[in-house]
Order: sequence, then structure tokens, then C-alpha cells
Amino acid sequence: MLKKDLIELCLLHLLAQGDRYGYYLLKRLHTVFPDTQESAVYALLRGLCREGCLEQYLGQTSDGPARKYYHLTGEGPTRYAALLEQWRALSAALAELGVE
Repeated sequence: MLKKDLIELCLLHLLAQGDRYGYYLLKRLHTVFPDTQESAVYALLRGLCREGCLEQYLGQTSDGPARKYYHLTGEGPTRYAALLEQWRALSAALAELGVE
């Protein structure tokens, strides 16, 4: 499982908890993956939208520009479950080798 897949798993996990706007997702990911580029995160979000895993919409705000929100749809839960299973298999394999 590559870093791209891990970030995608994290995005889907956060969105499984509820709709989130892009900047929130970016800042949350930076707490775990500080070297991740903003453009990479938004590219992953666009890709997940194209694949039918996410939809985006503009949220209402009291001031400033509207925020672009994302939510799981269609293939989202299926993709999330597949990535989570890959992560669990990788974690188990590493643990079996004694890698912590």
C-alpha cells in the first residue's frame, strides 16, 4: 500500500464520519502527513469524484466564499472497505515480521 492509497484511505475515513470541506480535509491530513502537497490532496479528491466515490457541493457560509464540501456516495463505502482491508493485511504482514 503506497502513500497515495494511505491518504485516500484517510480521506474516505474522514468523509465516512460526515461531509467535510476541502480545506478541513487538507489541514487534518497535514497533522499526519505534513509533507503532503495541497495539490495532491485535491487531485485525489477530484479522482474520487470521477470514480463515483465522492460528490462535491457548495456549502452555505455566512461570510466569504462558499466552501466546496465532499461526501461519500456510490462507490465510496466500497472503496473505503477495500483500502481498509489492504491496510489491515499490510499491518498484519508487518507485525508478523516483527516490524512495529
